[in-house]
Amino acid sequence: MSNAKISIRFFNDREVRAIWDEQNARWWFSVLDIIAVLTDQDDYSKTRNYWKYLKTKLKKENSQVVSATTQLKFLAPDGKQRLADMLDYAGIIALGKEFPGKKANRFIEWFTYSDESIDGKSKTKAYALFESSFINSIEVGTTNGLQQIHAYLFGGLYDFAGQIRQKNISKWGFQFAVSRFLENTLKQIEAMPETTFDEIVNKYIEMNIAHPFMEGNGRSTRIWLDLILKKRLKKCVDWSKISKRDYMNAMMQSPINCDAIMTLLDNALTTKINDREMFMKGIDYSYYYEEND
Repeated sequence: MSNAKISIRFFNDREVRAIWDEQNARWWFSVLDIIAVLTDQDDYSKTRNYWKYLKTKLKKENSQVVSATTQLKFLAPDGKQRLADMLDYAGIIALGKEFPGKKANRFIEWFTYSDESIDGKSKTKAYALFESSFINSIEVGTTNGLQQIHAYLFGGLYDFAGQIRQKNISKWGFQFAVSRFLENTLKQIEAMPETTFDEIVNKYIEMNIAHPFMEGNGRSTRIWLDLILKKRLKKCVDWSKISKRDYMNAMMQSPINCDAIMTLLDNALTTKINDREMFMKGIDYSYYYEEND
């Protein structure tokens, strides 16, 4: 399963990693990630020891949770691929029921939520973008290219998919580019140079300030940014290295001071531009940034 799709979901700012099993058409979830969530534990060794104790206890009770556990290779904290205990959807629900209390109930409620929302459907389309030939036809660094991305992600979900907004919008008290000047603003942004890292990030910041769509700007523009970096610098952003809080704070500061976002992005650059897992992980984080707390 070396080419399997890896997904990262979030509960209370904690990662829950999963691997897609193509042969059996199911997700396998990291047991240690679930244990860390349910015990609110940051220490990997303590989490592993807790699971070892619980597994022994459940085995004595002839629990189906243990018999349903399989082992797949995952990236361990030491940076090496190691076999890790995994459970499928039903197994995780059964494991969650071993933990009494409100937190376990909230976790199960979150885990069993069927994401048929616009964001959920759009995220599925974003995953598919990596394998789609369409990604190679997107104009890089242009307004039209950004519209192409937005239309792909939100086509059939928003009636304005790919369309430049005609209304003024604001967020957190910040007024984005005035709609009646937006056409000229986007032309100016498109003409900005993109030969160096600093130039590319400045262009990204300006496009974020413009916010050309009614919804879905961040998710579309982060893909747009990665395509520019890929073409010009043979790099992309490993979004998993940037926390939601740090990213949101840096982007809010960026219209006045771009130092924070420059540093965050620079420290997260990677040359793994054709890595499937890197792309999928980036989509997971990108959509997570947009979730309401």
